[in-house]
Amino acid sequence: MVVLSASILTQNGTKPIVSRQFVEMPRMRVEGLLAAFPKLISSHTRQHTFVETDTVRYIYQPLENGMFLLLITTKTSNIVEDLGTLRLLAKVVPDVAGGLSETMLNEKMFELIFAFDEVLTAGGYKEDISLSDIRTNLEMDSHEEKMAIMMEEAKKMEAKKAMEEKAEQIKKRQMENLKNNLMGNGPTAPAGGMVGIGGGGVTPGYEHNSSAAGSGMTAFSTPSFEKPTEPVEEPVRFVPKKGLTLGGIGGGKKKNDFLSAMGKEENLNLFGTTSKNSKQTDILGFSAAAPAPAAPTSPLTIALEEKYTV
Repeated sequence: MVVLSASILTQNGTKPIVSRQFVEMPRMRVEGLLAAFPKLISSHTRQHTFVETDTVRYIYQPLENGMFLLLITTKTSNIVEDLGTLRLLAKVVPDVAGGLSETMLNEKMFELIFAFDEVLTAGGYKEDISLSDIRTNLEMDSHEEKMAIMMEEAKKMEAKKAMEEKAEQIKKRQMENLKNNLMGNGPTAPAGGMVGIGGGGVTPGYEHNSSAAGSGMTAFSTPSFEKPTEPVEEPVRFVPKKGLTLGGIGGGKKKNDFLSAMGKEENLNLFGTTSKNSKQTDILGFSAAAPAPAAPTSPLTIALEEKYTV
């Protein structure tokens, strides 16, 4: 036997829902064969469930709601085996789709194609298989997959149990800490301040309330604050720098005398006039420092000669 195509048709065979080809066929030929089927059964008597043409044979079985299950075979195929294949497919279709309504068939379209492949192999030959075997193959039951799923579920349960135990431990520890703080048995406060909720320690300035703290209640009084004394800065003492000056002892005086002699020749007073009651000023009007005490010096005369060439 060679089955060319297995199809499910509705609306009295005019509308194909599912069609599975097991032999290489052009789409136009498949559509032409399916379109010719309603005309053949309308002009043929209903005494038989097959119709033959010049090239193919139509073997069909009516289903509910105006549906047909159709096999298209070659004319040389064994019709008895083809009828057995048709009866097996008639049992598979409602079992897989869950019913014979058009909506159910559309929802289980791919499952029906897989079921047709379990009954017929490539080339259109029937497999020696039963309905229970087809159901098992479609479920694709795997022992390794079941073991993997069981191991994953066990890991999830262990993780969930560990999480609940950890949450219970954290909750119990929080309750114990809260109870200790309320009873005044909390951890000792660090120096200079109180501890967390409940105040387990004694803050400086509240020592007289320790009796109230021992009874479970802590009484507080306003502490006194004093402004810290600011440090007094000591005045910086000026220490004059001591060192060698250019020209040795009396070098500044010699320089001033030299400049004074030059100013007298040019009728200039470089250091201004001085008096006992007035400050010494220079030619620019700025106050000059008091001259150092006179030291014995030798007179110095400089002769200058200027020549101009025009």
